Amino acid sequence: MSYRLEGSILEVCECKVLCPCWIGEDPDNGTCRSAMAYHYEKGVIDGVDVSGITVAFAAFIPGNVLKGDWRVAMYVDNNATDAQFDALLSVHRGERGGPLAELVKLIGEVVSVERAPIEYTVRDGKGRLTVGQTVDAELEPYRGPTGEPTTLVESIFSTIPGSPAYVGKANKFRLKNDKLGIDFTLSGHNAIQGSFSFAS
Repeated sequence: MSYRLEGSILEVCECKVLCPCWIGEDPDNGTCRSAMAYHYEKGVIDGVDVSGITVAFAAFIPGNVLKGDWRVAMYVDNNATDAQFDALLSVHRGERGGPLAELVKLIGEVVSVERAPIEYTVRDGKGRLTVGQTVDAELEPYRGPTGEPTTLVESIFSTIPGSPAYVGKANKFRLKNDKLGIDFTLSGHNAIQGSFSFAS
């Protein structure tokens, strides 16, 4: 079983900027409620082409991110075929090894898996993510004196292992999931963007 996946992520959470989870510290509020999405620009999983498909998560992290026991709801793009859905599900369950399997070890419970309409765009460094009625977020990176995005590297935790992350903030972040007991709207909190290349 193998995969090769290239793409980008958008991630938002209720922590202030910068999210302490990425450097192994406890969340600002003791727990963390977040949303993230992996957009696969190019990808093949055991011969199944998943290019153009997005997988998103709503998550509740009960304490320090490295201690795991996350509770997550998983969403697969409505545009995915049954074969793409099954292939992506297997990768995000950790069944095919590689970097994503290491991340899956932190998940204690998957409360639901469902299809949803997902909007995922990044233009001029500004990102937008919507997942059905669950997530609505707009985010942008911080930039350095040259205009390039501010980057975080060699962090102890990452949702894109091996790749730099672009530190930013969400101008808008709406997250609602009844199974996770989450319902809030925030502005000006943590956001992360990044690109990745995963293989197993």
